[in-house]
Amino acid sequence: MAKGPKKSVGTPEKAAMTAPAKAPAPAKSKAARPAKAAASAAAAPVEKKKATPRKAPAKVAAGSGAKVGKKAEVPAVTPEQRYRMIQDAAYFIAERNGFVGDNHAYWLQAEQAIDAELAGR
Repeated sequence: MAKGPKKSVGTPEKAAMTAPAKAPAPAKSKAARPAKAAASAAAAPVEKKKATPRKAPAKVAAGSGAKVGKKAEVPAVTPEQRYRMIQDAAYFIAERNGFVGDNHAYWLQAEQAIDAELAGR
């Protein structure tokens, strides 16, 4: 008596564990296609895409107000933004020192560093 494949009961994961491993199907070559499909594929015209020429980017006139070769203007920092920057810098300075020491000294160091950075802009 020939045995058929086992029917699994339960979840798909259990079925995958109990199912015998299948060998991968061999790759089909173009010669194995049915003659009808091959004939219709050969008869279909092949459309080629037309190459569209690319346009060069527009050039900016000299007096148009565009800044060429100059650094972009950096907006001014508000007092609230400066305060937050100093606050973050003071925290990281204190963290580097293990949060041991004078908090006021950390704040002053952070103020000096941030003010020097903002002056360099």
